[in-house]
Amino acid sequence: MPTRRLTRRSLLQTATIAAAGAALAPARRVFGADQALPLITRAVPSSGEELPVIGVGTNAFGTDDLETLARIRSVLEQLPALGGRVVDTAQSYGTSEAVIGRLVQGIGNREALFLATKTASQGSVSMADIDAAFVRLGTSKIDLLQVHNFNETDAVIPKLLELKAEGRIRYVGCSTSRDRQYADLMAAMQKYPLDFIQVDYSIDNRSAADEVLPLATDRSVAVLGNMPFGGRRNAASTFSRVAEVDLPDWAATIDVTSWAQFFLKYVVSHPAMTVAIPGTTKPHHLEDNLGAARGRLPDAHMRREMERYWDEI
Repeated sequence: MPTRRLTRRSLLQTATIAAAGAALAPARRVFGADQALPLITRAVPSSGEELPVIGVGTNAFGTDDLETLARIRSVLEQLPALGGRVVDTAQSYGTSEAVIGRLVQGIGNREALFLATKTASQGSVSMADIDAAFVRLGTSKIDLLQVHNFNETDAVIPKLLELKAEGRIRYVGCSTSRDRQYADLMAAMQKYPLDFIQVDYSIDNRSAADEVLPLATDRSVAVLGNMPFGGRRNAASTFSRVAEVDLPDWAATIDVTSWAQFFLKYVVSHPAMTVAIPGTTKPHHLEDNLGAARGRLPDAHMRREMERYWDEI
């Protein structure tokens, strides 16, 4: 696939973002403290590839604000330094794919990242539309391509399987953030050889655990967990609910030092979950989130205790 050619304006903008991003980066000593704990990974069932259990979602990456872009650049640069790999985006996230492609090209860390994207969530999906994602992301190979919200699933999945056979994509998946589409999601897992599904799952929305996650385990399908804080619109209310609440003392036994890590470790401790992808454009939030990818995970008993504590708040 052709590499996107940068204009003079793009080069100047990228240089400005790089300089600002360097100023935003936290001290390396913090990274070292995080890395003192062992990194938690999960295997993709269809391949055995190990992935760190915390990545990043990018539904707020579609921006042209230079200050925000500088923070995003820092997030993309620091993600692998903190032990993460998965960057999840979508055509429906505005200019997110193009922003990621331009910044990753400038950073030069494409090989350290696992790039996942999604087809259009509405309208027809042509091969030209799919090819355009490679150009926007500035890559000849996409790690995971997902049918988003079951738009033209039966037409698109065969195209994605052909791309996988050709080596242009590594994994094929289906993604939804709507509970009402769970029946479609389970039908797709039973009909197609999917490598991944993506589903919303959090301590405040556990419905996927009823049928979807057990089926994913039965079908040996990896799971990306989106909206682990309750969603882009609900995350603020999730955190405000605990604004005046202390972490329980026993949180230290699973190496949790913040509510973000509490929520994330609950998600990734589900046996079916492969990677949680909390969205953030802020380096200090990324650093906090990636703390959940290290140390100890709650067992079944601890998960029940976490649910009880949350439900009583």
